[in-house]
Amino acid sequence: MHEDCLFCKIVRKDINAKEVLRDEHVVAFHDLNPQAPTHVLVIPTVHAEHLSEFAAQGNAAAADRLLSAAAEIGKQFGPNGYRVVINEGRDAGQSVFHLHAHVLAGRPLGWPPG
Repeated sequence: MHEDCLFCKIVRKDINAKEVLRDEHVVAFHDLNPQAPTHVLVIPTVHAEHLSEFAAQGNAAAADRLLSAAAEIGKQFGPNGYRVVINEGRDAGQSVFHLHAHVLAGRPLGWPPG
């Protein structure tokens, strides 16, 4: 955990979030700046800035849970379809440097994104 990381503060419950799921591996909560009617962020409870860093740390069980939680939330909030996005780095649009998956649903999502 990083003391000044926004998402680590949510994991520690130092900052309140509108949570939809919490377990030993992940916390999922509604994004404060939604880009779709449903926009939920799924974060690991351990700090890693990027997906590549997380994978290199050997977090297989937590990585599996991150994706399965995103799928559960997608099915719950997007019965007609949903999108899961993970951005890595500033050029990809990452603004909080704690790994997180965006689950977007509730409207038709165009392609290509961005």
